[in-house]
Amino acid sequence: MPVVRSSPAPLVAAAALAFALALPSCQLTPYSTAPTVSLRVRGNVADAHVTIDDIPVGALGYVTARGVALPPGKHRVTAERPGYFPWDTLVEAKDDPIYLQITLVPIPD
Repeated sequence: MPVVRSSPAPLVAAAALAFALALPSCQLTPYSTAPTVSLRVRGNVADAHVTIDDIPVGALGYVTARGVALPPGKHRVTAERPGYFPWDTLVEAKDDPIYLQITLVPIPD
C-alpha cells in the first residue's frame, strides 16, 4: 500500500491561528489617532542638525526626504551646523502643511 504524506502547512496554519486568538492583546492598533500636520523642509546644508522643540530629529537631508508629522500647536524648528550661524523659527501647526526653506549662513573667518 502506498504511503500518503500530508503537508504540514494546514497544521502550522491552525496552530498559528489558535495562538493568535489566545493572545488578544497582540492585536495591531494604530500608534496614535491624534491629528498631525506635515512639516516639509528644504535647505542648503544637508548635514545640518535639525531639532524641533529641543528634540533632535536628524540631519536636514533626512528631514527633507522624510518630512515630520507635527501635532497641532506652536513648535520651534532649529537647524545648526558648526561653521554656520544657527537658524530657527517658530511655526504653528494648524490644518495645512508647513513648508520651510532653511538657509544657513556661513560664519565669516
